[in-house]
Amino acid sequence: MPTAALISSKNIPVLGIDVNEKVISTINKGEIHIVEPDLDGLVHNVVTKGLFKASLTPEAADVYLIAVPTPFKGEHEPDISYVESATRMILPTLKEGALVIIESTSPVGTTEKMQEVIYTERPELKGKIYMAYCPERVLPGNVIHELEHNDRAIGGIDETSTEKAVDFYRLFVRGELHKTNARTAEMCKLVENSSRDVQIAFANELSMICDKADINVWELINLANKHPRVNILQPGTGVGGHCIAVDPWFIVSEFPQEAKIIRSAREINNYKTEWAIEKTKNAALKFKLENGRDAKVACFGLAFKPNIDDLRESPALLVTETLIKEGFQVMPVEPNISEHQTLTIYKTEDVLEQADIFVFLVAHKEFSRIEKPENTLDFCGNYK
Repeated sequence: MPTAALISSKNIPVLGIDVNEKVISTINKGEIHIVEPDLDGLVHNVVTKGLFKASLTPEAADVYLIAVPTPFKGEHEPDISYVESATRMILPTLKEGALVIIESTSPVGTTEKMQEVIYTERPELKGKIYMAYCPERVLPGNVIHELEHNDRAIGGIDETSTEKAVDFYRLFVRGELHKTNARTAEMCKLVENSSRDVQIAFANELSMICDKADINVWELINLANKHPRVNILQPGTGVGGHCIAVDPWFIVSEFPQEAKIIRSAREINNYKTEWAIEKTKNAALKFKLENGRDAKVACFGLAFKPNIDDLRESPALLVTETLIKEGFQVMPVEPNISEHQTLTIYKTEDVLEQADIFVFLVAHKEFSRIEKPENTLDFCGNYK
């Protein structure tokens, strides 16, 4: 949706397709269904001008952008069925000269596979349409700015497709556009997020070592980063989101013998979440032994990173749901959402008065104003 809104802000008519009727209705009213700074005003403006509308069904277009999820199946194997479904959805509307761009994070070779799908179903289009892959590089909470200003890697199935895609992105991207082929562009996205996952794994592993050694990891990292060539990231509850927690497995799945560091990083970051769960359970059990009653545990933050409402692959959400499932009294706090399908969301002021143990899982800006309570477990550096 941010991409669609940005494109339409350049006076290019955009039709957004989704399978969720509520999303369609919300957008067509000029409203948004997610938390993202500056997006609400932009969407309202382009919808009001008639440049952006949403629908359940596609129409004929000059350019098609596919940006659907690529979840797991089996043992962390990438599932490209959503990409294929979207590709098949546009088949009836495709015409000669159309440009099809996949932005979904995808295993290497996906763009070529979708080309085969199109040519199998529409053989008359063989050699007459263009296809490319271009992953987005955005930070939730700053998406509009990054969509417009970040560099992009653009890879076509042939040189002409690359040129066509570059010409299209030049209409709304100010960053530099780097030409490559589809396979390299697909791997580029996976490598970027795998690199970050490895760096986060080092910080998370370090935090567990420091806990055992009775060292303040936040102070240690601050001191170590005074070295001019050292830049250790901040540890957290684990790694979440639809990119860093997912993309490395795409490489591991295809190259299991070679991707040793990438696999280890994924395992370390997943274990950090389990470690946080065990630390919280031990604190609650200790409270019960000392006080003769069950502890009320406040879990601060459910999103996968600070200051957004996105719960996808969130380690904080997993910690909270696991504690509840195992019978602990949990009071979840998430200032960026008002309700949840299965959890009761509490207000910060209520849990500060009622809770016995305070577990900080996400460093939302609202939490930085809280004076540190007793019995605090800080997994995100809210109190460094």
